[in-house]
Amino acid sequence: MAFYEQKVLPALRDLRNFEHILESHYEYFVLLEVRISNLRKIIHAAKKRGKKVLVHADLIQGLNTDDYAAEFICNDLKPAGIISTRSNMILKAKAKGILAIQRTFLLDTIALKKSYQLIERTQPDYIEVLPGVVSELIHEIQAHTGCKIISGGLIRTEEQVQAALEAGAEAVTTSRMELWKAFEKI
Repeated sequence: MAFYEQKVLPALRDLRNFEHILESHYEYFVLLEVRISNLRKIIHAAKKRGKKVLVHADLIQGLNTDDYAAEFICNDLKPAGIISTRSNMILKAKAKGILAIQRTFLLDTIALKKSYQLIERTQPDYIEVLPGVVSELIHEIQAHTGCKIISGGLIRTEEQVQAALEAGAEAVTTSRMELWKAFEKI
């Protein structure tokens, strides 16, 4: 298990909460919605404190998700993992030995089928399924793809976290600090 029994992956959306993550018992966290100019110092500070950063490449402000961006993240920043909807990001992460997490949105049956096709091509280490409140589909997606699942998006309560985990998700991503605190010592 890549996350060493960590069931919640804090998603850092607001840099004012960065110190809380550094002080927490969490080893892994997701970095999203930060400026490209802050990436290097955030990742460096996190690594110094023994934290492993999963960079959500699609949500980094000022970063294009082309092959050059993938090379920059993998070669220069060397995070623990990359989360993206883009196949080039996933393929580059895998080639560089970085954890590759394919983000997929479950909007309807057509989107699910297209996601299966993309996942078959990229063979990610994990799939992040959104919205996370559709826990009924976690087992189905896992069985169909053979990939481990992370659940995220619209998860607002401890019960929703538990439902996703009980449905087979390895972990749940959330930007809600109250859920970070609730699951920190579990």
